Amino acid sequence: MSGRPLDVLEESLEEPVTVHLKDGDAFYGTLSGYDQHMNVVLEAADATDATDAELDQLDVEEVDNTTIIRGDNVVSITL
Repeated sequence: MSGRPLDVLEESLEEPVTVHLKDGDAFYGTLSGYDQHMNVVLEAADATDATDAELDQLDVEEVDNTTIIRGDNVVSITL
């Protein structure tokens, strides 16, 4: 895996990820798209990827619909 951010995102497409934002919020979903500004598109994740209890413990909100997050707000993206 390359260390360049856009290469990492490319390899993570269609994988479940958690996106952490500057305001402390975090969103869990399947990465379905991104662009050169690190804007990301999340879709609802497969129910088997993480349980509600795991997400509650991490204080992460699971996306239900297509969600677009502006790259300026993103602090980190974890697999």
